Amino acid sequence: MTDKSDYQPPRVWEWGSESGGQFASINRPVAGPTHDKTLPVGQHPLQLYSLATPNGVKVTVMLEELLALGHKDADYDAWLIQIGDGDQFSSGFVSINPNSKIPAMVDHSSKTPVRVFESGAILLYLAEKFGAFLPQDLGARTETLNWLFWQMGSAPYVGGGFGHFYAYAPENLEYPINRFTMETKRQLDVLDRTLAEREYIAGDDYTIADIAIYSWYGALVEGRLYAADEFLAVDEYPHVQRWARNIAARPAVRRGRIVNRTWGEPSEQLHERHDASDFETRTQDKM
Repeated sequence: MTDKSDYQPPRVWEWGSESGGQFASINRPVAGPTHDKTLPVGQHPLQLYSLATPNGVKVTVMLEELLALGHKDADYDAWLIQIGDGDQFSSGFVSINPNSKIPAMVDHSSKTPVRVFESGAILLYLAEKFGAFLPQDLGARTETLNWLFWQMGSAPYVGGGFGHFYAYAPENLEYPINRFTMETKRQLDVLDRTLAEREYIAGDDYTIADIAIYSWYGALVEGRLYAADEFLAVDEYPHVQRWARNIAARPAVRRGRIVNRTWGEPSEQLHERHDASDFETRTQDKM
């Protein structure tokens, strides 16, 4: 057997120390809360606890799109969860998402509050609750869900795979970077071939599939995710670029992208969102 590296896995893996890298302090092999903290609850029925990562952006874009359609009951409070500080491991957050990942949402509009976690589940919940961005026709609905679940299954290769080893790992490793770059480019090719034949991911209409996929792959080709657009040669995917430009131009998308964002240009940050006026008078400026 060829010696693959200096590292040899132990017979039984044990957690002995932090693994290094940007997220080492919050990586651990056990679930459950690390500290007690009650989550805040604002004035609206929909309470979102999130951060403007691609998965978080999906939900804030969806909520802003619903408000743009005139669904006043889609108004929401968006509370900041600082994942680098371990906010997602508080007792309050774990009670609504046992998996300790953002985003998580609670709908207080009924007698018994409904918790919703996993970004795709939140999109589907909101689409069904408000009857928007999800076709009623069985075939069109199924095609939309095909792509929604494609995104949920594919993006971990982009985030935890390509993004982690390309942008966050404590050292550059050739094999995982090559492996996950190849897979990321294959996925972009899947999208490009699909979008060569239709305006939106699932057909002629803008749906939750577009919202979900844009937050990852649109940001990737626009150079806003891992600053990897040149490395990935995204000009090879003109149909993805055209689709991403069209979605990026939507006012609700521009608003949703900055909610719970705490980095970048100040004009691109809205740490918390509790009212539509917060886009003009930022919540972080009121604190």
